[in-house]
Amino acid sequence: MSAIDSTRVPPTRQASEGLPRASDASRGVHRPIRTRLALTVAGFGAVTIVTCLLAPLVGSTSISLSRVFDRSIPFADNVDAQIFFIARMPRVLAGAVTGAALAAAGVVFQAMLRNPLATPFTLGVSAGASLGAMTAIVLGTAISIGPFSVVPLASLIGAAVAAGIVYRLATLRDHAMSTTVLLLAGVTLNAFFSALILFLQYLSNFAQVYRAMRWVMGDLDVGSFQPILAALPLIAIAFVLFAVLPSSLNLLSVGADAAAARGVDTAKAQRVAFVSASLATAAAVSLAGPIGFIGIVVPHFVRLLVGVDHRVVLPASALFGAAFLVLCDVGSRTLLAPLEVPVGVITALLGGPFFLWLLIRRG
Repeated sequence: MSAIDSTRVPPTRQASEGLPRASDASRGVHRPIRTRLALTVAGFGAVTIVTCLLAPLVGSTSISLSRVFDRSIPFADNVDAQIFFIARMPRVLAGAVTGAALAAAGVVFQAMLRNPLATPFTLGVSAGASLGAMTAIVLGTAISIGPFSVVPLASLIGAAVAAGIVYRLATLRDHAMSTTVLLLAGVTLNAFFSALILFLQYLSNFAQVYRAMRWVMGDLDVGSFQPILAALPLIAIAFVLFAVLPSSLNLLSVGADAAAARGVDTAKAQRVAFVSASLATAAAVSLAGPIGFIGIVVPHFVRLLVGVDHRVVLPASALFGAAFLVLCDVGSRTLLAPLEVPVGVITALLGGPFFLWLLIRRG
């Protein structure tokens, strides 16, 4: 099965590939899927853990792991420990959190919209976050609330406004969410917010434009754990909601009518999918900026390896997304060292050809 068609599978084929049926529980059909899930999570989890452990050791400056954890050397004098805990470990954790959130959101949006080319940025959430961040940069305010500094806070507000507008437009008629209107509203809002961003750039000075462009490119250059801790509760809420979605996503990807016929509350499932994926996207963008292509590259690559069952694809994509973005960040730090390439550029260079390959493969 082509990866590009993996979100549009006929009901008969989905049933044959392990998707839920009414009599599955009584026949013990869930045992194989539990085994597949355990093996998949163990495999992808091992890759993610190894990647996150080794990534802080790689960089333009070599460090000694034994010296990093040598307590006989004061931290103020231990350059290796400072590089490990201040310069590298925070960005590795930021990459893992952001990659997992964007990859999982991509899986959810593709199933909900029944569009294999949907990404976490399709519905305008990223554009709203970028507009909020750009506004904060231009105004130069120094307001902060709790752990949120002004730019992440403004990007969260912008993402929430964008998600609210798109959701409202998609539920104007009979309060039922129309995925077609949702998609069209998202594309339109993306274009409108992009125009506003360009207008703000026109009004900005060179320093503000440079700072805004660096943010829009996507960057994991966090200097402490505080931004990660600020975004983590929102991402945790999103993943709690993700946990109740996989079986519904299997049926929503076939169609709302087919899902309703199988007993799924389609309106509720769509709302949960939209809110959780938008929340994960907003938190990830506030932490690292709009890093593109993670939400389309990772889900399709994972489907090529494990199939189309969202009970397996969703956790596997989250784990592989974390490892993938951490590896991309290692490349951004080392390819042109001592210069550092924004990680969003690396993911775009990898994701663009992959996107074209998906289109050619579909053709």
